[in-house]
Formats: sequence, structure tokens, C-alpha cells
Amino acid sequence: MGNFQLYFDIGFKHIVNIGALDHILFMAAIALRYQFFDFKKLLIIVTAFTIGHAITLALAIFQLISLPKNWIEFLIAVTIIVTSFSNLFVKKFVYKGKFPPIYYFALIFGLIHGMGFASEFVALEGTGLSAALNLLYANIGIEVGQLLFVIVVLVISFICLNILKLNRREYILFTSGAIFGVALEMALTRLPF
Repeated sequence: MGNFQLYFDIGFKHIVNIGALDHILFMAAIALRYQFFDFKKLLIIVTAFTIGHAITLALAIFQLISLPKNWIEFLIAVTIIVTSFSNLFVKKFVYKGKFPPIYYFALIFGLIHGMGFASEFVALEGTGLSAALNLLYANIGIEVGQLLFVIVVLVISFICLNILKLNRREYILFTSGAIFGVALEMALTRLPF
């Protein structure tokens, strides 16, 4: 049980700390378009992101992928830009298809974000089969951390939309625009070339 707690904490703290601004912005950009009654949909999206994250971590542990850190950090900022920008086009809050594009964004962008944590995790844990179980524990911590942050965003959205009576579309536009601006600055300061 000691390993579970250790690696759960590593995963959780990877998300829930002031240095995780890129993860926080990405989760906020995803969660903005949803409310508490959409929690099941949001859970699927967050889990898709965690699965993408876990895949690249596993590939890094088994030394199947490696990208320069400067490119990874730049691409993480780009994922936030794309996600927040996509919120600007949300006009209807009910999607008729099976999965809206944000589900696929979450999975694919999880692959990129996972590469950002991969070098840190491999440096801590090393590579190989024993690291895979610890990776599972870390990913459980990541999932719990992300869900905690999503709940915070949902509470803020509830206050803004139901108590302060802000217009939902304007709230999403304003907040997504702010996230977009921060992410754009991140991307520009992280240019790998």
C-alpha cells in the first residue's frame, strides 16, 4: 500500500499545485462548457485525457518515445490554445452526436500532456515493468486531481451562472478568451525554434 500512496501523491500533486498551470488551464478550458448535470460527460472527457496521458507515460517508461522537452512544453501550450479557442464556437450546449469533438481533443491532447510528465516520471522511477504498476497509481492520482479541479470549475460556473446570473455564452467566451490569452503567451515564451 506504501507504493500506491507514494505514486498516487505524485500523480495528484502533478495536477494540484501552482506549477501545474498548463494542466489547470487545460482542465478549465474543457470544463467551462459544462455544468453539474453534465458531470457524467465531463467524467468521460477527463478520463479520455487521463488515458492519453497514461499511454505516453507508458511508452516513455518502455523507452518507445522521446521528444525534446522544449517541443513538448510548446505543444502543451498549443493544446490549451486550441481547446480554449474551440470554446468560442460553442453555441449549443446539447450535442446530438455520440461524442463531440472535445472528447477526441481530450484524448489526443492527453498524449501530449503525458509527454510533459514522462521525463519527470522516468527520472524518478526508471523504466521497465515494475514502473508500470507505479504508473497506474500515479494516473489514479492524476485522475482524482483533475476531477477535483473540474469540480472547482463547476462550482465557479454555478456561482457565475445561477447566482450572479451571467449569460452562459458570454461567460464561456470571456473565460475562454482569458485562458486563450494566457496560453498564447505561454506558447510564445516556449517557442522551440
